[in-house]
Amino acid sequence: MSLQGTHPATYLLAARALRDFADGFVAILLPVYLIALGFSPLQVGVIATASLFGSALLTIVIGFLGARYDLRRLLLAASGLMVATGAAVSMINDYALLLVVAFAGTVNPSAGSVSIFVPLEHAVLSREVASVDRTKMFARYSLVGALASAVGALAAALPEFMTPLGLGQLTAIRLMFVLYAILGLAGAVLYARVPPRNTSGEPAKAALGPSRGIVCKLAALFSLDAFAGGFVVQSLLALWLFERFDLSLAAAGMFFFWAGVLSAFSFPVAAWLSQRIGLINTMVFTHIPSSIALVLAAFAHTLPLALAFLLVRAALSQMDVPTRSSYVMAVVTEAERAAAASFTSVPRSLAAAASPAIAGALFAASYRSWPLLICAALKISYDLLLLLQFRHVKPPEES
Repeated sequence: MSLQGTHPATYLLAARALRDFADGFVAILLPVYLIALGFSPLQVGVIATASLFGSALLTIVIGFLGARYDLRRLLLAASGLMVATGAAVSMINDYALLLVVAFAGTVNPSAGSVSIFVPLEHAVLSREVASVDRTKMFARYSLVGALASAVGALAAALPEFMTPLGLGQLTAIRLMFVLYAILGLAGAVLYARVPPRNTSGEPAKAALGPSRGIVCKLAALFSLDAFAGGFVVQSLLALWLFERFDLSLAAAGMFFFWAGVLSAFSFPVAAWLSQRIGLINTMVFTHIPSSIALVLAAFAHTLPLALAFLLVRAALSQMDVPTRSSYVMAVVTEAERAAAASFTSVPRSLAAAASPAIAGALFAASYRSWPLLICAALKISYDLLLLLQFRHVKPPEES
């Protein structure tokens, strides 16, 4: 079968699926692996912070390089880093070395929401699809990633099925990190099929022009949202379930699978809803109820009740993802889109990097539910500020 007529976005979506599948099981296995190596919850939080902070710095670099180098080349370089990361984690036991790998590599404790790949993929998608299809494409992009992440969460139970075969838990988890590296290599094969950018006639340096003020405001608000989300990244939420309810690894994988499925199918709903009430309203009025569900989960005294509230949150909390991406691309000029994708992603990554260590300290001090409550309060504040600042800034299709 010839691949000549395949749309470039198809390769991008397939690569995203492989990457998010890998992130899905790594986000759950990472705290288990670190605890099995003898590290404390605080040290787990510091590793998560190092990973997110390193990703933020790499994204800053990507933002500058994106104006000068082909996006495909940068995606291939990021895939190479993913391969190296998986190989390194599978072989290292020393905490200091793991901290370096987490900082310089692509290990993602948040299952895909913060990654150096994301701004590059956003820029390519906005280049390859027409404006009228923008929100639907971002919904499809988010749907593919969430479904892949959900299946990846389910795959986190594989080490438990390997132990009857004579493999120890550590060996089984290390094999999963080897799989992570292999998936990075497969993603590189797909990224290689994305057409290169035609740079003829383009300026050597891309910058934000008339939309700079809008992008800066959005970046600041998105940073608040990301800082809040860092308190409940998937690895730390898994740790909360493990410690408070003694949830098994297999049960955790099943829960995060269904949470991912609910999140995935919320994306097409978000695209449909945004056509009726607008992008900003969709972002805000689905996000606030999800934060309330998180508060209720924090106060739940039984595991079924906590999981039920967390599943409600999962069905609502990610509906702002495709709408947010579409909104950013819509309110800037075409020439600014690549820069806007990077500049709104970098502050999010930096902000998200700060909170897991704080959450880890709260866990260590036995304030296990506080990260959930802090996350919810900050996210509701973000939603209200976003509505206040941007309810009158309409994308072209809503004008």
